[in-house]
Amino acid sequence: MAAAEQSGLIGEKSARIAGRISPELVQRAKQKTGIWTDTELIEFALASLALDDNFGAAFRKARGSVDPDLKLGF
Repeated sequence: MAAAEQSGLIGEKSARIAGRISPELVQRAKQKTGIWTDTELIEFALASLALDDNFGAAFRKARGSVDPDLKLGF
């Protein structure tokens, strides 16, 4: 959340989101994150997506690009 704040993603709260969602999903997400308000949970989820570094895609793209004879020290 600090990274989202530093990036200017968290500031004035004037947008509103509404939707229906499984209560079990919300409860599990709250337990896993330790976030207990709906607003903070939604903000956390959106910030996580907005700040995603696309590591998985970059990792897959790099597959096969390292010389197999490279000594990595282990």
